[in-house]
Amino acid sequence: MSATTPKLKRRYEVFDAELSGQTFSFQLLRRLLGWLRPHRGRAAASGIFVVAASVLAVLAPVILSRVVIDGILIPESGFTTPMFGMDTAAAWMQAVTGFSPLGSACALYAAMVIAWAGCLYVHRILLSRAVLSALRDLRQDLFWHLEHRPSSFFDNVAVGRVMTRISNDVEVLFQLLAGLGLLLGELVPFFVALVLMFGIAPKLTWILLASIPVVAFATWAFRQSTRRIYREIRNSVSTLNQNLQENLSGIQVVQLHGRQDRNLDAYSQINRYNRDQENRAIRLETLYNPFVQSLASAGLGAVLWFGGRDALEGVISLGSVVLFAQFIDMLFRPIVAVGEQYNVLYRAMASCERIFQALDWDESLPEPEVPAVLPERLRGEVEFRNLSFGYRPGEPVLHDVSFTIAPGERIAIVGPTGSGKTTLIRLLGHFYDFPRGHIFLDGIDLRDITAQDMRKRIGVVLQDFHIFAGSVRENIGLGVPGLSDEDIEAAAKLVHADGFIRTLPQGYDTPLLERGANLSHGQRQLLAFARVLAADPEILVLDEATASIDTETERLIQDALAKVTAGRTSILIAHRLQTIREADRIVVLQHGRVREVGNHDELIALRGVYHTLYELQFQDAPQ
Repeated sequence: MSATTPKLKRRYEVFDAELSGQTFSFQLLRRLLGWLRPHRGRAAASGIFVVAASVLAVLAPVILSRVVIDGILIPESGFTTPMFGMDTAAAWMQAVTGFSPLGSACALYAAMVIAWAGCLYVHRILLSRAVLSALRDLRQDLFWHLEHRPSSFFDNVAVGRVMTRISNDVEVLFQLLAGLGLLLGELVPFFVALVLMFGIAPKLTWILLASIPVVAFATWAFRQSTRRIYREIRNSVSTLNQNLQENLSGIQVVQLHGRQDRNLDAYSQINRYNRDQENRAIRLETLYNPFVQSLASAGLGAVLWFGGRDALEGVISLGSVVLFAQFIDMLFRPIVAVGEQYNVLYRAMASCERIFQALDWDESLPEPEVPAVLPERLRGEVEFRNLSFGYRPGEPVLHDVSFTIAPGERIAIVGPTGSGKTTLIRLLGHFYDFPRGHIFLDGIDLRDITAQDMRKRIGVVLQDFHIFAGSVRENIGLGVPGLSDEDIEAAAKLVHADGFIRTLPQGYDTPLLERGANLSHGQRQLLAFARVLAADPEILVLDEATASIDTETERLIQDALAKVTAGRTSILIAHRLQTIREADRIVVLQHGRVREVGNHDELIALRGVYHTLYELQFQDAPQ
């Protein structure tokens, strides 16, 4: 059976495809906002505070223009334009404080500015917390979902793209949701100011509104141009980082082959392209920003010309003209803010598409509807019965493999590269799907056992032992969370890992570097044995776990191996002669088929595939 159908293969190509310039989708946005629903209380409170801040931001200029200028400094009669209750509030302030009319108005203005700043602060804090909490939940859901995809998924997609979905794409969504909240803080004052302006001077309001389409069109044209440029900038930066990573990670090869100058030329070419795109963006920015500023100045000029003329003719008050001048920024700023969110919005649509594509990826290994109930301790019998398997259609790796491993037996699997040794182990660990009736544990079909139950009973030690971020103690107890310190140290002592652990700066609490870089290969292998021994599985699998070991730790490794495999069914994929010779039986694979089964002496006497492998690989090995 193949683990990957043609349909899935096409889906993998879709998963790896670049998504950019996506159109706006209400469906994607609505689905994204679903993660904000548990935090809607904070989001709603943020909305209330932004409305309050907007009202205060609009009413505060009314105090300076209408109350101070028209009511106190240049009191004029005959004007019926509203003061929106600010004259009453100033009178109340005077009664409470006993200040002069001017002092009371100034105190009221100061109080409103402080209240505005406070409301805006609370709005942004609540908004940020709601958005960050929602995206935390989204990132955790995405991580959990990807963590439960089968190995076949990660065999067919680029891990870098998977990581991008969890990190970069979620960060873009923060920019979107936070930007939408901040945009609300710009749009609410816009509409509140419009209401006040129409209440004071409708004609002057329409004159100012005539400039809004010009600003909107300029902003749209600018964002359309910069959207393409910034996409090229992002791509060039990504290429720069990739080139730099390749050169630094392979610096020894670069230096050995004297490629420093050639690699510098290639890097410089990418760097120049990035510089050119950055310069294009700067040129557009330097055109756009002064243009918008000039339109704002033109709006101010229109207010002074038409409003000033009406003020001289007694149509409106001087304070009203001053108020309109203060409102110009509130009219123009939201248009610019909308333009700033334009590129973020379309980048976020692409990020949403990628994230939901990953969340909707339903590839999984089937679990039994009625799981088998395993005994407290398995005997450890393993049977492969007429097993055939291929990762891709038409490319079989295993052909009709059949053999049985008795409880407690130590069996070695050998064969040339590509013969299917590791594939057998992957199927035993149920990392790939396969038909029923081909692999059995104690006579129970592996497909009737849940993956979680089965993996508790099988311990696997790989040649490339993975070290996780954390202490030595945490890495040993990884298989059994909550394991006592005494049990962890006992497992380490049994496999001779305790000695070198005690010499580390903090002993068992020493933090390990990425992939265990502060340990030797042999020390990492001893930790691997300790981890398996602490988990105490009934079946042990060592996939070339004793390869590439330095001679100094050879004795420790072999002694640890003997202790770990004692009393357990053990499957050893090994290249070392001593490990193979100590096996009870040896299974020889070639081209995915079982060619020979027997102990070392029997297979040598047979003078078949194993004898050939022995002559080629083991004849110079120490006996």
